[in-house]
Amino acid sequence: MLLVLDYRNHSRPWRPCRGVSRLSTGSATEAVAEFRDRARTWLEARAHRRTADAPQRWGEGEFSVVVFHDATDDEERAVLDAYRDWHRDKVAAGFGAIAVPAAYGGGGLTKAHDAAFKELEAQFDVPRDHELISVTSKLIAPTIDEWGTPEQRERWCRRFFQLEEYCCQLFSEPGAGSDLAGLTCRAVRDGDGWVLDGQKVWTSTARIAQYGFAICRSNWDVPKHAGMTAFIVPLDAPGVEVRPIRQMSGGASFNEVFLGGVRLGDEMRIGGDGDGWKVALTVLGHERASTGGSKRGGGYDELVMLARHLGRQSDPLIRQGLARAYSMRKVREWVRAGAAARARATGSSGPGGSITKLMWTVEMAHTSAVAGQLLGPALTADTGEWGTFAWNEHVLGAPGYRIAGGTDEIQRNIVGERVLGLPREPGEDRTLTFAQSLSNVRGGTR
Repeated sequence: MLLVLDYRNHSRPWRPCRGVSRLSTGSATEAVAEFRDRARTWLEARAHRRTADAPQRWGEGEFSVVVFHDATDDEERAVLDAYRDWHRDKVAAGFGAIAVPAAYGGGGLTKAHDAAFKELEAQFDVPRDHELISVTSKLIAPTIDEWGTPEQRERWCRRFFQLEEYCCQLFSEPGAGSDLAGLTCRAVRDGDGWVLDGQKVWTSTARIAQYGFAICRSNWDVPKHAGMTAFIVPLDAPGVEVRPIRQMSGGASFNEVFLGGVRLGDEMRIGGDGDGWKVALTVLGHERASTGGSKRGGGYDELVMLARHLGRQSDPLIRQGLARAYSMRKVREWVRAGAAARARATGSSGPGGSITKLMWTVEMAHTSAVAGQLLGPALTADTGEWGTFAWNEHVLGAPGYRIAGGTDEIQRNIVGERVLGLPREPGEDRTLTFAQSLSNVRGGTR
């Protein structure tokens, strides 16, 4: 799971409310309008309302259209700490973890209440979210709630929902990205426990997380989708090595994680032996439902500002590009709103998550193209001018989202099969054992 992070300086204008007793959240039957009114009053008492919803003016403040950030571990931890403090204040007032079950310290309200608060919160200057927070609380915690034993839910759900500890994803491998079911990281039974061996790659924030959520190959003698198992892996366990990967945009938010003889007790297994694919789909379903809603990373407003500064706003080709950027953003917002409404009504966004994720990557590619049209050579050389060379980070980072969170090809397959009703792609690996398919396709061995 990869989200755009914004590391511009913020003054943290919100005022902590330490020592304030927990306010009543009401019941799940409280009208959303009443809940919104209470939330607005609370936010106005503790944070400044944004004036930045109006387009930024050229040369004023920090300019950032970064996609994949370049921050030190200490800077990332500072962002986490600031948001965790804000989260605790919200929880104390009944406005944090709104749709999380009360058993895990949440409000126990509906997704509609949660959406109403998020819409309001976006109008105020508050500490920003972080990718690791989203993965931990929006992907891993609800997956454990669904698949974990009572002891596992007791051990991790509250910690992860309340951001007391963090967990990253250990999914992709050098030979298993789009085809996640082709992974070869091994999980071998050893008495009452397991031994893990293999390599994971493109793991965001692994250097600052306490745990990793790993999908491993536990059975080679069944079809590939049936032979995987999920585990919680302490990243400080003997045999775990995390190495940063330097990206072409300059940052190193990704990592490769090596698992060399990592021993885990069976209590670290999430779901049944062989249920790893189903567990992974649960995580990915939560991921796609939360992807595609970011307004960060540069877009229409920043392009318009740049075009006006350069005096190109009347150029027919530029105007066409800007019009398309605006249209793409609005359509994505509408589709995402529809998916969110379906999720509130049915508990699942359906294929809407895949559609909005795909639309987002196409939109980001178009934004890069228009920025290139406007800047030309200025995109490749830093002259020190505000708001120009900074677009280089967007152009270099945007292609990564064609892979992150499920490749464009995978999203199109999902839309084709589940929306258009097209037949599934043929593949003998659905009937062969994984060992057979690996040998046939790659010439590999166990």
